[in-house]
Amino acid sequence: MLSLIPRPVSLVEKEGAFLLTRETAIAADSALEPVAGQLAETLGRATGFAFERKTASAANVISLQIDDTLLRDESYRFEVRDECVDLKSASAAGAFRGIQTLLQLLPPAVFSHGPRGNIEWRIPCVSIEDHPRFAWRGAMLDCARHFMPKAFVKKLIDLLALHKLNRFHWHLTDDQGWRIEIKKYPKLTGIGAWRRETMRGHFAANAGGDGIPHGGFYSQDDIREIVAFAAARHIEIVPEIDMPGHMQAAIAAYPELGCTGEKIEVNTGWGIHENILNANETTIAFMQNVLAEVMELFPGKFIHIGGDEAVKTQWNAHMQSRMRELGVRDADELQSWFIRRMGEFLASHNRRLVGWDEILEGGLAPGATVMSWRGSKGGIAAARAGHDVVMTPNTHTYFDYYQSREIENEPLAIGSFLPLEKAYDFEPIPSGFSADEAAHVLGIQGQLWTEYMPNPRHVEYMAFPRLCALGEVAWSEPEKNYADFCARLRRHLKRLDLLGVKYRPLD
Repeated sequence: MLSLIPRPVSLVEKEGAFLLTRETAIAADSALEPVAGQLAETLGRATGFAFERKTASAANVISLQIDDTLLRDESYRFEVRDECVDLKSASAAGAFRGIQTLLQLLPPAVFSHGPRGNIEWRIPCVSIEDHPRFAWRGAMLDCARHFMPKAFVKKLIDLLALHKLNRFHWHLTDDQGWRIEIKKYPKLTGIGAWRRETMRGHFAANAGGDGIPHGGFYSQDDIREIVAFAAARHIEIVPEIDMPGHMQAAIAAYPELGCTGEKIEVNTGWGIHENILNANETTIAFMQNVLAEVMELFPGKFIHIGGDEAVKTQWNAHMQSRMRELGVRDADELQSWFIRRMGEFLASHNRRLVGWDEILEGGLAPGATVMSWRGSKGGIAAARAGHDVVMTPNTHTYFDYYQSREIENEPLAIGSFLPLEKAYDFEPIPSGFSADEAAHVLGIQGQLWTEYMPNPRHVEYMAFPRLCALGEVAWSEPEKNYADFCARLRRHLKRLDLLGVKYRPLD
């Protein structure tokens, strides 16, 4: 059985196979040379073969060509015959997606980190036509709660690419840490990137702190390196600078950003906290200066500004005169005003604001894109109001939830239960949507909040294989067959073994 994940739109198996040998070459149109180089590097690492360049008309060649008749950007088609492999695509991104399928047609050992002997590098003869169902196929990694090494961030991006995901949402700031270097405001990382300890156990248990300092941040050079790494894999990074709530680390660094002016520390516990940015013009300017540096580092269209879980207690106590000055009726409208200011600033730089579904409260900024996390209600409301939506409901895409009801056998998690089958069975287009409303659903995304994921090994355990399921939901046509998916997944896990992924074993 061919174990392709995600499942292609059309797959026809044929008799015969193409064999990779020391004489096999790669031919590519000039626009696809970078992709050809990546393919040669991957195949060469496992086979030890050189994969020299030849013309597409030669025998024993893997040929990569642009096909203008393919209209979808990431679409591709290929034919594997006994004498050659022909991969045609609409773009370099399509060719790269096709290469991921090609690699999965080979023995799993192709994912080895060094040459493997005594293996027949056989590609079965097939005809494949493929394209993605959704334009936004993403995963979010929270590096604010627990800092993750640069090498792991790149490993995760590679794994997203293998599963044909094309958005990496990078949660870089929160109450417990500020992880992105901002040159204009060095104390954001000098102070805000470090907390004196981390709470022990589950936040509901109130077990105190562990006494171990925790911190770290990504320099601007680190970020440029990771952005380039993702771009080479045709993945757009969407940075998140959460505001106006979830800003305690920033307020610890610059107390004048807060509502009380009091000196506070970077938060050491989980949960939702009251410290919030004030709504003064100086703070608006500060955050827009931050976003200006963020935009210099991240060339993608979308910038995420959070907007979630903004507790309004301090606004109601300290921002009443500001609300009267602005002519807003309440704290919800003040948040809408705040988000609109950020949205206008981003739009003036030809960028688009993304926020969690709380940005709907008090009125939504024009052009804003909503991530619907509190179920699908926010996404339904936003799409029906003409806004683009990414479906991220906690019910199906929060991979910090337990994977088994027998939690005594699982690592500590935030709670709830999200088994693999439920992740696979998610349908991003709400029932009853018209074609126009469905067109506003850009896609879906899986979330890896790291309050209870202190290291890369733990992240991998929580992410996989659920991200494999999400990859198929995001790419493939909506027909679901969980038994078929699991049969393919069992073989696919051998690939993850070779890639060093510490996934959760199947039940």
